[in-house]
Amino acid sequence: MARLAGVDLPKNKRVEIALTYIYGVGRPRARQICKEAGFSIALRTDSMTDADVAKIREIMDSNQWKVEGDLRREVGGNIKRLMDIGCFRGLRHKKGLPVRGQRTKTNARTRKGPRKTIANKKKATM
Repeated sequence: MARLAGVDLPKNKRVEIALTYIYGVGRPRARQICKEAGFSIALRTDSMTDADVAKIREIMDSNQWKVEGDLRREVGGNIKRLMDIGCFRGLRHKKGLPVRGQRTKTNARTRKGPRKTIANKKKATM
């Protein structure tokens, strides 16, 4: 099993797809890595040798991309900074609401969580 940047790559997937399991590596960057390494498009993680894994690791280190822990730390730090200075985006992060101007009357369930039903106020009887 191949292990890169602290992530176990899944077995029996194309390398291009398997690399996207690393935080900070999407399809375009995965394609770029495969192209630089000279891998076939059909190469699967099962058939990768230790030399192939070392070649990918070397490419990722030489380009000095932020992936996994470093990138997560940077993104988390940016969000924390927004919350500390008390800007609008920071307040939205604190409240757990959508940050980029989406509507919240309907939708926004991913950010707000499951619906919380509020019971109707009972009418007084005379």
